[in-house]
Amino acid sequence: MSALARVEPFGDGLSAGNFEMLAKFIYDYSGIKMPPTKRTMLEGRLRKRLRHTGAASLDDYCDYLFKRDGLKAETIHLIDCVTTNKTDFFREPNHFEFMVRSALPGFAADGVRTIRIWSSACSTGAEPYTIAMLLADFARKNEVVDYKILATDLSTDVLRKAHAGVYSQELLQPVPAELMRRYVTRSIDPSRREMRIVPFLRAKVGFARFNLMDQTYAVGEPFHMIFCRNVLIYFDKQTQAHVLRELCKNLLPGGYLFIGHSESIAGIDLPVRQVANTVFKKI
Repeated sequence: MSALARVEPFGDGLSAGNFEMLAKFIYDYSGIKMPPTKRTMLEGRLRKRLRHTGAASLDDYCDYLFKRDGLKAETIHLIDCVTTNKTDFFREPNHFEFMVRSALPGFAADGVRTIRIWSSACSTGAEPYTIAMLLADFARKNEVVDYKILATDLSTDVLRKAHAGVYSQELLQPVPAELMRRYVTRSIDPSRREMRIVPFLRAKVGFARFNLMDQTYAVGEPFHMIFCRNVLIYFDKQTQAHVLRELCKNLLPGGYLFIGHSESIAGIDLPVRQVANTVFKKI
């Protein structure tokens, strides 16, 4: 064999050409970068789709996607496979402290009676349900205040779990005891070690599939607060700028944008000013 010939992987791994096609499609559709260092990870995640599609190998799966018009039926499942969905209740708690101590009292003082919040990368629901618990507690003490939460994600798998609102006891450990008593119920079967968000709180959160790569965001009325945390790190700078600008368009003047503690808006022209660590207020 010529030393210049392309070497393809053994077994059912992806060929170099098919990996490149997949990486380009994933980036164009979701903004998620898939560098060569993630090739083995991608192969591992996609193998579970072989049985569902009847593909004999990963390269055959790519033929199904790109040559046999399989993308129409398979895109959602493909994207579900490649998205990363780490989630915790009360993750990055400084954000929730700011919301309770500064943002919510400020809106109430300004006469806002219904607070609208968007959790734009909600994963399995820990973030929107954390927000809902705190809003329910605030509304309980300020009877005229109501709230609505939109929770979106690109992955249909995580949205199904979020809508159910069922979590392990271990995942719910960061929830303060007082909030646990009010807003979480235990399974009647103690051996299952599962708990569920109470019905009235689940009813306050509307879950929907949404792609932050959309050119414009059709999400209804502007929001008082938008959470977009720990998703920008998966995008390049150009995509980050697009996402942040569209989020700001859907934020009310005086509203707040929350991003992850490891993320930054540096170098992106936005109509906001920083008011706390990774918290920005729309001008």
